[in-house]
Amino acid sequence: MTPTPTKMTPATAWMLAVRDRRDRAAFAALFDEYAPKLKGFAMRGGSSATEAEEIVQEVMLTVWRKAAQFDPERAPVSAWIYHIARNRQIDVFRKERRPLPEDPGLPSTVDLDGGAVLAVEQEANALKEALARLNPDQREMIERAYLGELSHQEISSQTGLPLGTIKSRIRLGLERLRHELRELR
Repeated sequence: MTPTPTKMTPATAWMLAVRDRRDRAAFAALFDEYAPKLKGFAMRGGSSATEAEEIVQEVMLTVWRKAAQFDPERAPVSAWIYHIARNRQIDVFRKERRPLPEDPGLPSTVDLDGGAVLAVEQEANALKEALARLNPDQREMIERAYLGELSHQEISSQTGLPLGTIKSRIRLGLERLRHELRELR
């Protein structure tokens, strides 16, 4: 069994309960938490409301079926679920032979410079390391806001923290990230 983080979010606790005990109540909580967000995510990505609802159903079914693959040390629950959702939406678009959301209709063959690919990988690693060095409270707020796509008000509702505290932690965390990553610019 993978060690769990010391400060666990409710979503991580629910996901681990689904993974380890096939806990239906925890799955229902995950569904209630993520279904509306996933629908909005799919619609922003170019799906109709009906199509987005179907994607959400399929994504959450995949979350249930593949719960054993979730590792909290590799990614937050939100990132894992959104990755599944993005892949499902791409599958739907490909099946319908529609252009992918990030594809503005340009030819699909793009020559990628090996140096550019390496640079992107290095930047991603630097960002991951910088996030790991943040104060845990700041990192949690940034992850909830940017990876979890939660509003400040939603974070406040989930954590019980005052809105000003959340905004301050995000602002201070982003300032520290900017400072640590300035050489990448």
